[in-house]
Amino acid sequence: MLETVAILLVILWALGLVSSVTIGGFIHLLLVLAIVIILIRVIQGRRI
Repeated sequence: MLETVAILLVILWALGLVSSVTIGGFIHLLLVLAIVIILIRVIQGRRI
């Protein structure tokens, strides 16, 4: 589930970079948040 959300955010982020600065910034923040959550889960030893 988390991997699906991360992939979706990457796609939306790439589209946001092309379309609009405001939307791109919002998607970028969501992408960073998803990456941080994945890193925390890996550090804690849980499965992604």
